This record gives sequence, structure tokens and C-alpha cells, in this order.
Amino acid sequence: MTDRKCAGCGEIKNREDLIKITRQNSGGGLVINPDSKVFGRSVYLCYNKTCIENAFKKNRISKALKTSVPLELKGKLINEF
Repeated sequence: MTDRKCAGCGEIKNREDLIKITRQNSGGGLVINPDSKVFGRSVYLCYNKTCIENAFKKNRISKALKTSVPLELKGKLINEF
């Protein structure tokens, strides 16, 4: 079990308890909750609306993934989780 830090609240939690967003090495596309076969830079978020909104408001996802993140991703994350 490996622990990861939420980009929204900064809390350290188990990797299974977090949403994983990965920018793929091949092509640079963003993937939500990929299986372990997707390689690239990743950022983690708690499964709650506050953390998702905080991470977008403070631009933490873009900084962590070193790429621009479309706003549609925020809506998708809030609706899905």
C-alpha cells in the first residue's frame, strides 16, 4: 500500500481512496483512474467536490501534470465522483 497526497486538501491517503489523473507519456492525453499500465505524470484527488474545486481553483492539477487542463475535466470529475 502506497500513500499519495491529495492536490486539493493536501491530506495523505491510501492510493485506492483517491482519484488518479494521469497525463500519458505517449500522446499527452489525460486519463482519469487509469489502470497500472498507463505511464505518465499523475496527480491525486479525494473523492469529494471541495477537493476537486480547490485543486482547480489553485491550479494545482495543471502544475502537477505540467500541462494545461481543460475546464470540462472539472465538470466531469464532479459529476462522476
